[in-house]
Amino acid sequence: MLQVPYGAVDRDKPLIRLPFTLFAVLTVCLPLLGFITCITVSLLYHYNEATYTHCQVYNYLPSISAAISLTPERYIWRFCIGLHSAPRFLLAAAYFNFYRGRFSRQLKDQLLSVFTFLCALSENVGLLLLTYVCSTETYSLHKNGFIVFIASSLLHMLCTCRLWQMITKYSVSAEEMTSCRYKIRLFLFNISLCLLAGYFFRRHNKYCEPGIYTLFALCEYLVVLSNMAFHMTAFWDFGSKEVMVATPPEGKRI
Repeated sequence: MLQVPYGAVDRDKPLIRLPFTLFAVLTVCLPLLGFITCITVSLLYHYNEATYTHCQVYNYLPSISAAISLTPERYIWRFCIGLHSAPRFLLAAAYFNFYRGRFSRQLKDQLLSVFTFLCALSENVGLLLLTYVCSTETYSLHKNGFIVFIASSLLHMLCTCRLWQMITKYSVSAEEMTSCRYKIRLFLFNISLCLLAGYFFRRHNKYCEPGIYTLFALCEYLVVLSNMAFHMTAFWDFGSKEVMVATPPEGKRI
């Protein structure tokens, strides 16, 4: 009987094999869980601190920045965002390779896919910055992280919608058509809420009216939730794919 080294028969089997749909759901559920938990804990246990504003007028909802600057909310948020950030970088790379394969002969769309990839990276870095630097610690750094996150997020959504319009122009896939429609709707919803949130924030700081900051916080929640939903469309984009950790074939080893 031929003797083989222990484990040699199974050494080329994948160590991890995860459906991309499950990977996408888990990646989005981490910040969603952190968001819901932080807002709930702030309302139940730190209501006065979380809803306080410099105008000292009636406010009924905490902003996200206020909620994640408290304890233990800040640690819950950092834990969830920290765990989800690595898969987000992996997802950005997966989309970049996907676009590179789809637009191998169109230079303009290839350049747009590179810019979209850079926006995705910038969005994730901005999110990490505003997460780990609280508004009560270094406000200017937290503010800059928020600006980077929002600007990169909107640019990423816009460029992604453009790329998917080009993809569906020559596609008959029902999943790709559905994904494109939801991407466009979520982008329009997100940018509308961003503008509305900016209006309420400016109005609150200028006039200090009761309840206006509550409307700003509500718009902010919807901006974050629609951003999560936009990234969740990867469920359709890579529904048949898998995330694997495996030994590469002999010919492809470095």
